[in-house]
Amino acid sequence: MSKKKKKQNTRLVKAGRDFAAELYSFLIDKSAKGASLKVIFKWAGKTGQLDGVFDAIENLVSEGKIEEYAPDIFRAKQKTAAINTMVGIVDMTQSGSAYVIIDGHLYDVYVPSHKTNRAFNGDTVRVKITALGKKKKPDGEIVEILKRGKELFIGKVDINDKFAFGITDDRFNNYDFYIPNEEIKKHKIVSGDRVIMRIKDWPPTMKNPIAQIVSKLSQPGNHSSDMEAILVETGINYIFPKEVEQQAEELPTEITKAEIKRRRDMRDIFTITIDPYDAKDFDDAISYRKLENGFIEIGVHIADVSHYIIPDGPIDKEAYSRGTSVYLVDRVIPMLPEKLSNNVCSLRPHEEKLTFSAIFEMDDKGHIVNEWFGKTVIYSDRRFTYEEVQEIIESKSGEYVDEILVINKISTLLREKRFASGAISFETQEVKFILDENFVPTGLYVKERKEAHMLIEDLMLLANRRVAFHLSKNFTKVPFVYRVHDTPDIQKLEEFGENAKRFGHKLKLDSPKNISAELNRLMNDIKGKPEQNILESLAIRCMAKAVYTTKNIGHYGLAFEHYTHFTSPIRRYPDLMVHRILANVLDNHTLLYANREQLEDKCRHSSATERKAMEAERESVKYKQVEYMTKHVGESFDGVISGITTWGVFVEIVENKCEGMIHVDNIRDELMYDEARRRLVSLTNSTNYELGNKIRIKVQKADLATRKLEFIPDNIE
Repeated sequence: MSKKKKKQNTRLVKAGRDFAAELYSFLIDKSAKGASLKVIFKWAGKTGQLDGVFDAIENLVSEGKIEEYAPDIFRAKQKTAAINTMVGIVDMTQSGSAYVIIDGHLYDVYVPSHKTNRAFNGDTVRVKITALGKKKKPDGEIVEILKRGKELFIGKVDINDKFAFGITDDRFNNYDFYIPNEEIKKHKIVSGDRVIMRIKDWPPTMKNPIAQIVSKLSQPGNHSSDMEAILVETGINYIFPKEVEQQAEELPTEITKAEIKRRRDMRDIFTITIDPYDAKDFDDAISYRKLENGFIEIGVHIADVSHYIIPDGPIDKEAYSRGTSVYLVDRVIPMLPEKLSNNVCSLRPHEEKLTFSAIFEMDDKGHIVNEWFGKTVIYSDRRFTYEEVQEIIESKSGEYVDEILVINKISTLLREKRFASGAISFETQEVKFILDENFVPTGLYVKERKEAHMLIEDLMLLANRRVAFHLSKNFTKVPFVYRVHDTPDIQKLEEFGENAKRFGHKLKLDSPKNISAELNRLMNDIKGKPEQNILESLAIRCMAKAVYTTKNIGHYGLAFEHYTHFTSPIRRYPDLMVHRILANVLDNHTLLYANREQLEDKCRHSSATERKAMEAERESVKYKQVEYMTKHVGESFDGVISGITTWGVFVEIVENKCEGMIHVDNIRDELMYDEARRRLVSLTNSTNYELGNKIRIKVQKADLATRKLEFIPDNIE
């Protein structure tokens, strides 16, 4: 390049930088609408700086000051970063309005439908607080979409002469997708086809987003296709990129002598795993031995995933993106590739494994005399299922009976202390399915939690609590990942008390001190009764959502001042972050996450992926419940009214916990909705429909496409 050209180029860059500040001010004045390139060029022409336009735009975009939010349309980002804005997750309603869930805040921000700014359910957005609504709950306006909750959508194609639309299955999505004709021809789509779509563009002048077709799906009723649809709808990535699979295959798996020397060797100590009979990823083991000083030693050993995964490598980035494993009725969508989750990291029996351990020296009352945290190597002597351990506990006989009974005694003592401290005993009823070889449900049952389940749970809680305490007390300046649970909303609890009263249960919830005791009493009273599932679900809705955060406010439900997730790094990314932080401080290294705000962003992301996983899991259960009930259309069942709305009555079938709706149109009566008591009142002096009423229903329809059951009344008590 000649000297002359170099000089000219320098002048242009300098001009671009000077011009950038003027362009930025110009775009700020244009607010959220921004300006097109045509408008920018027209304005720049008046200033005589046309040759600096592209340099200025490039500089401002790279600095994050402006964005191209539509093709050739730019806007300033400063307006959306105002002090009175917060970042949260969109929870859309069927009416088109939304709530933005803000981690760490008791109240969600209500956003009316005309202020959702093209947001979808699950999007991460910036919301501006515009007012305090009823009872000082915030109202707001979505001012910026930071990240889409999902990229893919499911819908049916409706083709007209000149255009086509994808009508999404998602009842919380108020936008149909415009599909160009070339997409229809490319994929040989006919009207009524069910497809997976991706947003390609959304020009500000268009009411609907433009979509491209990713693939065609079978019609509802095909098991594999419908499970895939659930994953797409909830934004779950179920295919690992090739580079991730490749890196997993290339990982060295041999445990060297040098690595063993760096760790506490616990291979000769009695160690077992206890898991479901169909589990493949064993990420926790427990060890036990009597010590010469008369105390006992309980070890909680967790798969050392951090040893194998390079931070910010392909596997780590994919694991962070997923955030958690997802457990559908018929399959697991793992956070880590199978070679890691089911093989290298899994604490399989009769194999040496690398672990990160919390080891406790205790007396026979469960008091901790001494504790140690660090890297270990173990050898699992036996893989137990929950059923096998339960049999040993009940019969007091069997393999390793003495060790298991002592461990169970310690677990029971820990549980009693927790409840004495104010922990709440929520034991939600989990529906499990019996599937044939084609994954068709032939039966279902409610999973029962017994002592064997609680044995493992109590020891995992102990490790999580003590790791959090150790970090918070001894390394106060280290940003850390806590699992927190805020205090409940008293108003919601009062409403719950009224609902419980309709089932014949009186609660005294007038002060925070007696909330846990009263709820525990209720949970004990309703165990095994028809209303158990309904009241447990309603009680949980009164509680704040447990989230990940760097701000430790304690865990209300568990009655712990310090709590984290340390025990499942194979299936939860926050646990992997905790392992890395703990290892770093134990080795006296520099801070791993020195920037607390960046770690808080990772916590926020982890909470969001957890919610997506829970949604997918719930939808898969609903799908199988509806599929199971397709064989019972026309049959009658005993039910309990579980919810009331203006348009119908929700009923849960006592026998199998399947929930459906009786539409008001199918009730032969004149009804009025009583909002204060949330009931449907008969205007003909007939029977009122209230929460908790027993009702005989008949299954009218089981719709796999919508995953909904429709009932009609048989009679009511």
